[in-house]
Amino acid sequence: MRVMVAMSGGVDSSVAAGLMLEAGHEVVGVTMKLRDTTAEERAGRSASCCSPDDLMDARRVCDTLGIAHYVVDYRELFRQTVIEPFAADYLAGRTPNPCVRCNDHVKFAPLIERADMLGIDTVVTGHYARLDTDASGRRRLRAAVDAHKDQSYFLFGLDQSILKRVMFPLGGMDKDAVRAAAHTLGLPVADKPDSEDICFVPDGNYARVVEQTVAEVPSAGPIEHIDGRTLGEHGGVHRFTVGQRKGLGVATGERLYVIGVDAPRGAVTVGPRAALRAGGLRASGCNWIAGAPPPPGQRAQIRIRYRHRGVAGEVMADGERALMRFDAPQIAVAPGQAAVVYDGDVVLGGGWIERALAAPPVEGPRTEAAS
Repeated sequence: MRVMVAMSGGVDSSVAAGLMLEAGHEVVGVTMKLRDTTAEERAGRSASCCSPDDLMDARRVCDTLGIAHYVVDYRELFRQTVIEPFAADYLAGRTPNPCVRCNDHVKFAPLIERADMLGIDTVVTGHYARLDTDASGRRRLRAAVDAHKDQSYFLFGLDQSILKRVMFPLGGMDKDAVRAAAHTLGLPVADKPDSEDICFVPDGNYARVVEQTVAEVPSAGPIEHIDGRTLGEHGGVHRFTVGQRKGLGVATGERLYVIGVDAPRGAVTVGPRAALRAGGLRASGCNWIAGAPPPPGQRAQIRIRYRHRGVAGEVMADGERALMRFDAPQIAVAPGQAAVVYDGDVVLGGGWIERALAAPPVEGPRTEAAS
């Protein structure tokens, strides 16, 4: 085949390109220019994936492999579909997941359009996920073999038209095997460290990104305890997310967490960890990979954030909306995050959390640790 590999300049996408070449395919490398270098990156104080400096690493890898390398400028698309919605979510009291939006709007459909222009059928990425085909001919998205690196959670928004055009050659490998393959292939990025940060927030300062993106910085507002007391004042709702414990700016002698963010009122509600318990959630904007929602009452594993191990529950879906109930209460179900539904290791789909559903009352005395 003639394949296009999305090259970020990191070890994963570089090995994906090398494996495709070893398998006898004709390989073309493409790097997406998504943003400009931050001041912290220029000063050498931080590093992240998809930075402009990574472009040179991708080019070096392509030179090593002897394949063509192209650069496409998606900075405006990335700003409109990822950075601006990220800021808007925080201003609305939600907790965004920009990696899902990047996959949905930047990393796949636009690259497939580019591949069509070059007469290429298949786009390859370094994602840790697997694909296969069911008995009806539909593509199935499955979790990677390496549970610690699995990225299937971020890919729930892809549909059949995309999944039929992509390959994930690293899905059956763990990270050690990928590093070993990079050395075997003689890649110059074989020992390049992984980045765990959001690419456009390399220093972890989400609030500053929001303030640099929007025209008007949010004003201060009250920090309220769930019992009705006003405990203090905050510097803007974009500085808080459900489940947050550190940086609240108030002290009462008890351990407090953010329970809710009321953006229209500009208020942040805090309380004990037990107040974060949720018995389920409502989601919207759902995508079902098979093309239709699962049958009513589908039993599944539900993941409410990337590092969440998942909880058994029941899914009631109606097109783009879904009600998900957990078998056991979960902590910190944050509006704006993705709720992704699995049947074993197969991703059925998912959606965006609108709100948490109250957990059943706890019977008898309950300690903070038990909650």
